[in-house]
Amino acid sequence: MPKKRENRGRRKGDKGSVARIHCDQCGALIPEDKAICVTKMYSPVDPQLAAELEKKGAIIMKYPVTKCYCINCAIFLGIIKVRPEEERKKVAPLK
Repeated sequence: MPKKRENRGRRKGDKGSVARIHCDQCGALIPEDKAICVTKMYSPVDPQLAAELEKKGAIIMKYPVTKCYCINCAIFLGIIKVRPEEERKKVAPLK
């Protein structure tokens, strides 16, 4: 039976098994290497207040927040897109 993807949708390589993590959206347990992780900068200060403080010369710290999602939630949130059907069905010619 042919494989759909060469890496089977994971980036595990030759490791055997990897740890499981919880999806931050739905709580599903997914392999660590299959999760879609997104890092965004978070500031605890209100954006309007931060703009005023920065005009006066204050430095507002931003902290990186990493969230990991399962494939279903990543597609639902628009983090990754489903490719069009024509693009999915392309077959590379044999050399």
